[in-house]
Amino acid sequence: MAYPLTMPSGQPGLRQIGKAQRARLLGQKPCVIWLTGLSAAGKSSIASGLQSALFDRGLHCYLLDGDTVRLGLSRDLGYTDAERQEHIRRVGELARLFVDAGLIVLVALISPFRTERNSVRALFEPGEFIEVFVNTPLTVCEQRDPKGLYRRARAGQVPLFTGIDSPYEVPEQPEVMLPASEIGIDDCVARLIDFLQRQGNIPVRDEP
Repeated sequence: MAYPLTMPSGQPGLRQIGKAQRARLLGQKPCVIWLTGLSAAGKSSIASGLQSALFDRGLHCYLLDGDTVRLGLSRDLGYTDAERQEHIRRVGELARLFVDAGLIVLVALISPFRTERNSVRALFEPGEFIEVFVNTPLTVCEQRDPKGLYRRARAGQVPLFTGIDSPYEVPEQPEVMLPASEIGIDDCVARLIDFLQRQGNIPVRDEP
């Protein structure tokens, strides 16, 4: 459930600065763009490309990659269902703080379970959580396998690996679906930019 982050000043005459004021200052409508999909689906590459595109437009954003967060904030967690759920919860709360700061937050995280993704959605105000399904088939992800994780999972060396012996629950109604095995990174980024412009999160820029 979304709860207020800005505390009342408690003293008359003190100016309250909240999300709305920060958003006006930055000239954008803050949100979290939550990219979910299998390992090697292209989530991090798309998120990185989108971050560059937003930065080039003078917009303020921050990328939270699931693997990077595990090196610090979630370094005490493993890969059981319960630990994955806690990892997702932590990333969701962190993203919420960045949104309150007026930023556009990009999250690249497998986040395999619908219940946990919906729990994160509930942290935000309507329209702030944008679920992006990076729809790359398992066969394609296994062919890519840049870290050799699928090969090791098939050999029984990586237990509870999403898509092999742990389920991935496909989003039922994502705001955006990207067929990342059929179109390139640039096209995926262009579709997300178009969505954000149509939703009013970022200003429309006249292309040369």
